[in-house]
Amino acid sequence: MPEEPAKSRTLGRTVWSNDFMMLPYPAPAHHPLIPHGDKQMHRKATHHHRSLRSQWLQAVVCLLIMIPVGTAYAHGVSSADREAMVGGGALEYLWLGATHMLTGYDHLLFLVGVIFFLTSFRDVVRFITAFTVGHCITLLGATLAGISANAHLIDAVIAVSVIYKGFENLDGFKRVFKKNAPNLLWMVFGFGLIHGFGLSTRLQELPLGDDGLIVRILSFNLGVELGQIGALCVMLMFFKVWQKTGSFSKFSTAANWVLVLAGLGLLVFQMIGFFTEPDHHAHPEQPVPEHVAPDQHHENDHAEDHGHDHKGAHGHDHEGDHGHAH
Repeated sequence: MPEEPAKSRTLGRTVWSNDFMMLPYPAPAHHPLIPHGDKQMHRKATHHHRSLRSQWLQAVVCLLIMIPVGTAYAHGVSSADREAMVGGGALEYLWLGATHMLTGYDHLLFLVGVIFFLTSFRDVVRFITAFTVGHCITLLGATLAGISANAHLIDAVIAVSVIYKGFENLDGFKRVFKKNAPNLLWMVFGFGLIHGFGLSTRLQELPLGDDGLIVRILSFNLGVELGQIGALCVMLMFFKVWQKTGSFSKFSTAANWVLVLAGLGLLVFQMIGFFTEPDHHAHPEQPVPEHVAPDQHHENDHAEDHGHDHKGAHGHDHEGDHGHAH
């Protein structure tokens, strides 16, 4: 009677072997030496790999759809907004602040990363408060002080904040650097300062004027907060439902990779904008020639010609008379 093949364990699964051969892992599902249970496990593993490939495909598709839209609207202040804000009051700036936040995909992507794994309402309040305080400080302070920077560079740093949050959600610090991530609450506050500086830079592109300046800035800031609250309500409801389903654990990794890739796309877009923008380097101011009216210019030319002719004629006659006298 043939001896029953011995069992050996490889990577937590049973692999059957005998004195003459050890089957490779994973073995084909139709191999006669694999028991029926292992065939089922192999089919499950194959289905799992196909599911991962499907997730990555969906992530790439989402990225391709999101990047052009995000780059078109992130932080932008259109010429129509500038014209509408000429003489605009508190309500106009309030509305502009709200719509600017709701169409600022770099802000929204960062907020998605912050609340992605948060399940406690207390934690949501803590992190969002840190972010809000941070961007209020720089939005108000930089605008009142007149401090600004190149908008493409600021938005590039904001894109880095999106990459950072996706990387941190993927536990990248432990996997790559073999150490814990920095304190998240302080990092969210620091990135809030940068996001607020970006908002301030865009706000200073508008005709704020001197009369009612503080009211306009405060109205814009309040609009930003209202827009953020509206966006957060939708996000929190979505994540509250999604976290209770089985697909959350399956797609959370792919979703955060989309976050990283979206941040990279925004970063590349902003750097291209910085290097292709004609006046992104500071040039020394050249003296502007004084504009002279056509009539005045004609009169000056006539006076110069008259003075030249008069001097020439006078000099010629004087020299001639003087020479004749001698």
